[in-house]
Amino acid sequence: MEHLRLSQTGLWIVKIGSSLVTAGGSGIDRAALDGWAAQIAALKRRKVNVVLVSSGAIAEGLSRLGWTERPTALNQLQAAAAVGQMGLAQAYEQAFAPHGITTAQILLTHDDLRHRTRYLNARSTLNTLLAHGIVPIINENDTVTTDEIKLGDNDTLGALVANLLDADLLAILTDQRGLYDSDPRRNPDARFIPRIAADHPDLENMAGGAGTGVGTGGMYTKVLAAKRAAQSGAATVVASGRETDVLLRLHRDEAVGTLFGGSVSRVNARKQWLAGQLRVCGHVTVDAGAASALCEQHRSLLPVGCTEVRGQFLRGDLIAVCDDTGREIARGLSNYSSSDTEKILRTAPRDIAAKLGYAHEDELIHRNNLVLSPARKEHP
Repeated sequence: MEHLRLSQTGLWIVKIGSSLVTAGGSGIDRAALDGWAAQIAALKRRKVNVVLVSSGAIAEGLSRLGWTERPTALNQLQAAAAVGQMGLAQAYEQAFAPHGITTAQILLTHDDLRHRTRYLNARSTLNTLLAHGIVPIINENDTVTTDEIKLGDNDTLGALVANLLDADLLAILTDQRGLYDSDPRRNPDARFIPRIAADHPDLENMAGGAGTGVGTGGMYTKVLAAKRAAQSGAATVVASGRETDVLLRLHRDEAVGTLFGGSVSRVNARKQWLAGQLRVCGHVTVDAGAASALCEQHRSLLPVGCTEVRGQFLRGDLIAVCDDTGREIARGLSNYSSSDTEKILRTAPRDIAAKLGYAHEDELIHRNNLVLSPARKEHP
């Protein structure tokens, strides 16, 4: 497990659990939100971008509706989510306002992150918000989805967002200190684990079952989230949200909570995933200048260096990059479909919008989504 210094990371996904947001289910804990907003503002001053994944809509809705017990009927859960989401968004907006930080609400479902076009649109929107200094606040769209209400799995949603944005860290704030080798509520001799590999073979056995009655996720969903986040190279920390200045202490590389480290770096994990894909959906040919920029300078691929398109592919598909002899030199995820790529061959980034009527990105393939290939002759 490689050494990781959180003080040197730049993008964090911070997931805050229901019991923390709603003071154990009694309504939104505005003092707690004010504290997290202050910490996130301090992180932003230290050049760390933060995306919040916040539970609490259903719990806040129960409080506003005067319901003392969490219902089991789907329509009642969705009604509570609809009512509570209004209060949750308003509370975060008010918490960040004194720091001059604008917030944005984004409601997602797993389908949004599984469907290629919606996945890419979500990524573009989130990256745009971050580029403008805005803190996105993400929640599961509990008013329309069913499986996430049953599972209460915003831990997994946090991991999916970490994968989506190639984040450095997923910080899961909960009402527990972190991971123990057995359930400390049942075993007084349970040993706290400050650091462990996300692919440790006994991880799930250590995690046990469910947690509080306010949220429905326990340590088990958190270790599964850590394993999922590690697929894109992100580390995960599970820590108590009640620790004083927990986020700032993490950024100072203090040992707070349990750190789930990946076996490879974030970039290497991404590259390994790309290199392992066997099927490409199309090809682009590049000139000598672009080939040199990719192979020697490790730059992104711009449309201005592309001379030919072969095959049919959609935005987000894996495509091969060939030099003018037909030899594959790289492969990566295309930001444009084959038909749109055809229209912007030899086009500078500033002219893409004029030719297409829109512009997703300046690059055809960003360097983070591109891996160099072993030299081999392509036979299309």
